[in-house]
Amino acid sequence: MSWLPDDFAHPVLVPLPGGGHHLRPIREADTPLDYPAVMGSRERLWTIFGPAWGWPAATMTYEADQADLLRHEKEIAAHQSFNYALFDAAETALLGCVYIDPPERAGADGEISWWVVDELVGSKVEQALDALVPQWIAADWPFEQPRFLGREISWSDWLALPEHPDT
Repeated sequence: MSWLPDDFAHPVLVPLPGGGHHLRPIREADTPLDYPAVMGSRERLWTIFGPAWGWPAATMTYEADQADLLRHEKEIAAHQSFNYALFDAAETALLGCVYIDPPERAGADGEISWWVVDELVGSKVEQALDALVPQWIAADWPFEQPRFLGREISWSDWLALPEHPDT
């Protein structure tokens, strides 16, 4: 059984309030913007995602990031999981990501997490993203029990949950 309805069409552009930023599905072609964003915030991102995902490794190369983005692009096309990149209006800077994944742990039908680059921590852009994501998920995604990792449940508590029966 698929984790999403067969007729589900994922959003392709999601504006943040204020008009200066938006989310869209990430592509392999975004590597020149993604790699410096990830590696420029790597130490903080590792404290968030490292224990659960082993990402981003200190030794991650540009080519490894490119391969990762190609995998994400293919997963999005197949509706296996979703990675939305946060961009400025002109898409000259990648400023964070939102992940929408099938549940790995019991008690949810979708697992959502997100981050912004170090320069945006505590900013109005981060606050807008924090407010937008749960509303967007409720409005545009077919989840009955979404789980917001690192928000409504800590990563350590999430890791302690039993595996989802479908994984």
